[in-house]
Amino acid sequence: MRYRQRPLSRAMGIKSYPKECEAPKTCPADESLKAAPRNVHFPNDVVFQDCVRHGELERIGPFIRARRVSLDTIYHSGMAAIHEAVLSGNLECVTLLMKHGADLHHRDEEGWTPLHMACSDGFPEIARYLLSLGADPEILNESGEKPADLIDPANKELLVLFGLAADD
Repeated sequence: MRYRQRPLSRAMGIKSYPKECEAPKTCPADESLKAAPRNVHFPNDVVFQDCVRHGELERIGPFIRARRVSLDTIYHSGMAAIHEAVLSGNLECVTLLMKHGADLHHRDEEGWTPLHMACSDGFPEIARYLLSLGADPEILNESGEKPADLIDPANKELLVLFGLAADD
């Protein structure tokens, strides 16, 4: 013989429950959790660094003007904001940081200046801008390399800028 369990309500002959006995659609405790806003706060430096990486110029200025960040801070990435801006390839962001007092010769954890990074990552317009502000093309990083030593030989524009282009 096969045993089939019937729902208790049918076994007792109950066809429907009165309204006050119905199970609530949501738990009151769950409602309070859903209604409560989630507040996650990141330190100003973390938010600022993210803004620099993404070139969010409209958010960078207020951070600096309100003095909520220091442009000299070396982040967990080992770089300062100016290095992050150069690596993003965003000349406008680099210009904004320089206008607000970023150090032209600021070194990251490996002794790289913004000019080293512009040369290494192939950003001739940023390198040109940094040189126009007085960046030292002879400065050495911790490995003893000048910015020009890091230029990809295929990047003709940077080679010309540093006077390293072979005469064709």
